[in-house]
Amino acid sequence: MADIVDIAVGAGAFNTLVTAVKAANLVDALKSPGPFTVFAPNDDAFAKLPPGTIQTLVQNIPQLTRILMFHVASGKYTRADLEKLDSVPSLEGSPIPVHFTDGFEVKNATVLAPDIEADNGIIHVIDTVILMG
Repeated sequence: MADIVDIAVGAGAFNTLVTAVKAANLVDALKSPGPFTVFAPNDDAFAKLPPGTIQTLVQNIPQLTRILMFHVASGKYTRADLEKLDSVPSLEGSPIPVHFTDGFEVKNATVLAPDIEADNGIIHVIDTVILMG
């Protein structure tokens, strides 16, 4: 099996996320043993952001890093694990709210593909970039 970064690279639907992770120097961290739970926005999720947002973030690495770390939790949380919780603590420090009222949602994003197994954790594909606050 591949690690979280290799799966994201190989999938072809996470080009913006992979570019952002590289810009923020988080590749080695996400290739470490973990385990991690990653709520991974696909390219369509990044495309929903206002024009220029990604370019601005790439020029502001501390802010980019904070946003990316808000998409990652320490530990491996499957959908079944998350159904028992209201939130999980992100590596950024803020809780990531989890909802199962109308499908599987984290904060304001819908989970499109849950429980993608990786050597060092699990990935849940989301349709929106989530932000703290």
